[in-house]
Amino acid sequence: MSKKRVWLQLLFVLPVSLVLGCAEGGKVDQGRVVEFDAAKRLVTIIRDVKNDTLNPDYSYLPPLTYALPEDPAETGPLPLAGGRLKLDAEKNQIKIYNPKNKNFLWIDFKPIEKKTGIDRDNPLVKNKKFPVIDKTKKTITLYSARQQILETIEVPEEYLEWPESTWTAGDEVRIYYKEEGKALRFMNITQTDIFKK
Repeated sequence: MSKKRVWLQLLFVLPVSLVLGCAEGGKVDQGRVVEFDAAKRLVTIIRDVKNDTLNPDYSYLPPLTYALPEDPAETGPLPLAGGRLKLDAEKNQIKIYNPKNKNFLWIDFKPIEKKTGIDRDNPLVKNKKFPVIDKTKKTITLYSARQQILETIEVPEEYLEWPESTWTAGDEVRIYYKEEGKALRFMNITQTDIFKK
């Protein structure tokens, strides 16, 4: 097994709290990508302060920006950025990151239709792109793979004009670094299958 693959498996399996400060004198950061500049190779994340895979808490401000590793072998799949940080299907609220003021915004929504227990292979979501924005019906259909929820919601009309990325959950990533803002290794947890041969 290659050194890189072992590192990827450790980063995927171990909580950040166990890895912080223990990896060759460096640190590990984890969060959801809210901005990605492919030309400059800069990724901006909201840190997960809870380190709970099933119930993350993306609430650390200010956002953190890292330059991707110079070595392509240390960079996993490039990330998808998005503004959606939390879909609270119980309180009928969405937490988004607003890049204009670099802060969070909670948006109340009206639930139209909700299906639970929908995994990635379900025909309702497999090979389909979300969010689906219907300006005529004033609805947005969202899918959360972690929560296994497919939900159509109605939001205040002014938010329908916001970019589609507002409603997209950015990829979750882990970053190994020694120098602030400069990633030495970058792992896209959302898009990486560490068990694939």
